[in-house]
Amino acid sequence: MADLALRRIGKRFGNVQAIDDLSIEAASGDFIVLLGPSGAGKTTTLRLVAGLETPDSGSVHIGGQDMTATAPALRDVTFVFQQYSLYPHLNVFDNLAFPLRSPLRKKLGEDEIRRTVHEVATMLRIEDKLQSPATRLSGGQMQRVAIGRALVRKPAVYLMDEPLSSLDAKLRNDLRLELKRIQQDLGATMLYVTHDQIEAMTLATRIGVLDQGVLVQVGTPRQVYDEPVSAYVASRLGSPRISLVPVAALAAGSSGLRIPHSAAQAGVRAEHARLSREPRRSGCVAARIKRAEQLSDQHLVHLQLTGDHELVADARGYTDALEPGTEIGVEVMRPLWFDAAGQRIASV
Repeated sequence: MADLALRRIGKRFGNVQAIDDLSIEAASGDFIVLLGPSGAGKTTTLRLVAGLETPDSGSVHIGGQDMTATAPALRDVTFVFQQYSLYPHLNVFDNLAFPLRSPLRKKLGEDEIRRTVHEVATMLRIEDKLQSPATRLSGGQMQRVAIGRALVRKPAVYLMDEPLSSLDAKLRNDLRLELKRIQQDLGATMLYVTHDQIEAMTLATRIGVLDQGVLVQVGTPRQVYDEPVSAYVASRLGSPRISLVPVAALAAGSSGLRIPHSAAQAGVRAEHARLSREPRRSGCVAARIKRAEQLSDQHLVHLQLTGDHELVADARGYTDALEPGTEIGVEVMRPLWFDAAGQRIASV
């Protein structure tokens, strides 16, 4: 495996600045996840690393070498796409073996190819499907084969473009765990893009958050979750989504919060909102219950604050009935403060 560095990359398509002065580095064995909505520049970044697009500015370095002008086939990277991209006329074994038989690679003997394919198939738990036609696999099995075609190559860098997004929830969860295990076992360098914050939080050693082609923050999942640089970043991570409310909605009543002078809005995560049966209690903000929902281990309550602003709180440990329309108190702990432009402000 090898390190990867993108240095001040820029890419424009017509009037659209798809990537704007992007720099990021991945050490050998890193699992970097680029997170952002559609149009943020995630796939374009992968295509620039793979050599499928040429940057207008900046450089791409793999294993310490400048690969900016190197042909895609010579970059020693593999690309796993959202769609399975299997050869339908080949069985699973031959789909996995296909990259090893490429004329651009050092010629391998069939015994070595067979050993490598069986090793990867066992890792992906599809060894019993090697003789099955690709067209007779389930969606999860097809995606395992697609990932396997990347693994057999043992490239310097693995590139993955939302490879789990077309799977159902259970398969996505199962394959996410498998992919993390495989990456750790191999010590592979991976650059993975997704719009799914759960994938980002569970897979990444570091997360890069993209906004309209700009890399706005890079850090460990915990750093990005706890210390977002903006309201945009804060809203990309966390389930349920962080509640962003005007400071006036928290200043009402007797919340006791020390609000920075330049703060325009506050970000409150559900686990940082504690319920009280006393709406006027010192340290609380009065709210009215709109609805409650039980989601596995989370018991979420949607609350209406002053000015019809909504805040979501985690009601675990609160024993009273949560009837819609009931007035209740909310103690806000560890709020995140943002200015009018959405940039983070330090607490006072």
